[in-house]
Amino acid sequence: MADLPTVLLMQPTLIATPFHRPGWVYEEKVDGYRMVAYKQGGSVQLVSRQGKAFTQRFPALAKAVAGLGAESVILDTEVAVFDRQLISRFEWLRGRPEGDVATPPMLMAFDLLELDGEDQRPRPLHERRQALEHLLLTGERLILPVRRLSPNGLTAWQEVIRAGWEGLVAKDPQSPYVGRRTLKWLKVKQRNYRADELWVGGEGEVVADLSRVM
Repeated sequence: MADLPTVLLMQPTLIATPFHRPGWVYEEKVDGYRMVAYKQGGSVQLVSRQGKAFTQRFPALAKAVAGLGAESVILDTEVAVFDRQLISRFEWLRGRPEGDVATPPMLMAFDLLELDGEDQRPRPLHERRQALEHLLLTGERLILPVRRLSPNGLTAWQEVIRAGWEGLVAKDPQSPYVGRRTLKWLKVKQRNYRADELWVGGEGEVVADLSRVM
């Protein structure tokens, strides 16, 4: 494959408190490896956020990307393994406990950055998501769009709690894709949830004060 285009990833800002904002969308936060999937003709590369190649480690996922019905594609994804309750298990990417039921590694796609040579990043999220879902209809079931939750953010948070998921990511559907941390994507994690507090999260991120970012 020719030199890969430089992709600066859009990063959600961590907040401590779930919220509802009319018109925003809410997605499951998957616990896995952030991965950019590139397809150019018959060539595929899977590259981590740190720029490491994972194509050989996940050959079935690379094959699934190669089978997408487009000449060229760039996807922003998360590689994840899910248990029998469909909870993503980061540690199982290194090997699941014996006897536990798990999916194979899956490519959970949440954004479409390029399609057939056309840069999708300036388009609003709702258009990119629609194009992503249409594209994935042509692929294998190893690549799925990340799960959308209730359109009410507080109800979506209750879905997260009941299901035991990692958390949620709230997104402005009008937002373009920008290669930096942004207030147009906000994430809340179960283990970081503290109402009305400002503190440092488990990944070394400062948790933003919700009243200052909304």
